[in-house]
Amino acid sequence: MVRRATGTGGAGVKGARRPEVRLPPLEPWAEGELEPDGDYDGLEFRECDLTGQDGMGARFMDCALTGCAVDETALGRARVLDSLLTGLRGVGTRLAEATLRDVELVDARLGGTQLHGAVLERVVIRGGKIDYLNLREARLKDVVFESCVLVEPDFAGARLERVEFLDCALKGADFGGATLKDVDLRGAAPLEITRGLDRLSGAVISTGQLLDLAPVLAASMGIRVL
Repeated sequence: MVRRATGTGGAGVKGARRPEVRLPPLEPWAEGELEPDGDYDGLEFRECDLTGQDGMGARFMDCALTGCAVDETALGRARVLDSLLTGLRGVGTRLAEATLRDVELVDARLGGTQLHGAVLERVVIRGGKIDYLNLREARLKDVVFESCVLVEPDFAGARLERVEFLDCALKGADFGGATLKDVDLRGAAPLEITRGLDRLSGAVISTGQLLDLAPVLAASMGIRVL
């Protein structure tokens, strides 16, 4: 189920459509290891240690992952659908070319998560902190980053459509080569962009953010301010 975002909107920018995840009664996951191309439907993964496990190409449908360790967990090309991910923690989680659709990721503590080439559609990332998030060449549509901290996220070459940053810290972001449409950055504080200022066509920022970015904009254009 999908509902329209209640975020910032206005200023001619279209708001993101949020997922509304309603899980059925879940069965506890009782197996010890993920399997490549595994099929997981209606399961609850609670406080599971998935460190280093191989779930490449797996499908998670109507699942809840709560308090799980995902250090170096291999989930490339996995499909995570209609699922709730809460309190995940780990470094180097590999989700390259994965698909996340109708997903809520809440209070995550992640570092170096690899989502390059991934597809995110109707995804909310709320709370927590993610360091060095790799979204290079990814496709984001109807994605909301809310009340979270993103340190040096990499959006290089990504396509972002109807993406919102609400009460979100965006530190050292790379938008080099990215394509933006209806991207609302007004709720990002601080808004720090180290690369790709020339790619912000299609985004909306506030007057205050423009003033904050002015020195970097001037430097990128070779303008000296004396």
